[in-house]
Amino acid sequence: MEKRCLSGNALKILAMIFMTCDHVAVELLPDWDFLRIIGRLAMPIYAYMIAEGCRFTHDRKKYLWRLSSLALLCQVVYFYAVGSLYQCILVTFSLSVCLIWALETSPKSWGLLVFLASAFLCEGLPVLLKGTDFAVDYGIVGVCLPALVYFGRTREEKLLGFTVGLVLLALQYGGIQWFGLGAVPLLMLYSGERGKLSIGRLFYFYYPAHLVVIYGLSLLL
Repeated sequence: MEKRCLSGNALKILAMIFMTCDHVAVELLPDWDFLRIIGRLAMPIYAYMIAEGCRFTHDRKKYLWRLSSLALLCQVVYFYAVGSLYQCILVTFSLSVCLIWALETSPKSWGLLVFLASAFLCEGLPVLLKGTDFAVDYGIVGVCLPALVYFGRTREEKLLGFTVGLVLLALQYGGIQWFGLGAVPLLMLYSGERGKLSIGRLFYFYYPAHLVVIYGLSLLL
């Protein structure tokens, strides 16, 4: 019998570790390719947890507000620090929550409108802003990944949608992105339970904090 031994908390902590490995490689150790490979596991795990957050949150407005506010703060700091227009994963996941919410709203056309707006932002606007580094992290497929999980009716359907989304990401980006499929076995071990402690907000503090520390170290080295 399959043992599902990883709580939501455990998966989030693993994702933070994988994410940190990835960002350390990008800023400090560019020749350590294995850290980038490990880092491919972070986004898929977070995407699955975003879907779970949408399902179990008691107040989706607050959930979206926290996520989008942190995204805006990070983007402003990022622009003033390095002059980049690249939109971080928090922007991607904010769009994911909007898409999930709209797809559940009546009339259903709201879902189509949000999808089209997200697709334009992710795929069309970078073309119009050619010559800049504007892009949305993981593009429209990244936006849709949590929705593919959320609308699965059973655990098997969620994992199937999740796997399909990861394959589409790998086909789009190629290379080491294929290692993102390594998140599937980890999610197969997901117990469906949060865990004993409430650490949901830890990510909101850790994400900007670890970026500041890594960026500070890059300036010193």
